[in-house]
Amino acid sequence: MDLNPTVKPKVATAGLVSTSTAVLIALVLFLASVLAAELPSLFKVVIGGLLLAAALLSAALWWKRINRRRTWELDATEKWRTFDNAKLASGTTTEVTLLSVDAVQPTGSWVTIRWNRFNHVQPTWIEALPEPLWPGSVLLISPDAGQIMPGAPWPGTYFIRAGDFLAWAPRDGRAAGEPAISRDMDWSVKRPE
Repeated sequence: MDLNPTVKPKVATAGLVSTSTAVLIALVLFLASVLAAELPSLFKVVIGGLLLAAALLSAALWWKRINRRRTWELDATEKWRTFDNAKLASGTTTEVTLLSVDAVQPTGSWVTIRWNRFNHVQPTWIEALPEPLWPGSVLLISPDAGQIMPGAPWPGTYFIRAGDFLAWAPRDGRAAGEPAISRDMDWSVKRPE
């Protein structure tokens, strides 16, 4: 099973935090009791070794999760850089957020999108792309003026050709405070709902 690349990996989970805390408390209590109690040295070595191994395993899990998060953030930053470059290099573009992938077929997919500028949700057919689509992706597309026109009602279903797809990036991947490049469709007429 492939993991959704648009979902930011979690570093701290309740299980990892509670396990790490328990191991750390047990290790500190053991070290404090070793000095105070007269325990056989074999017992000290075995228990100390087990607690030290558990602490090292916990640290390794934290390290792995932190590295996975850092790698995801670097990849997301690169995706957004590519996204913004495609926006600058293209003519009229718009951003849509992929809310769900409803049905995948060999020639394309039925998806539900939200037009970010208009906050309009609608079903869409998108032609097959070289990469799989994931919920949570922000897609940069060239809108089809034959389907979407100022003053006209929204179409019941929108159709995205593979050639109109320019780039994608994870919704949660844009760095906080980083401005989005705005070259979206500029329609002065308010769209009827």
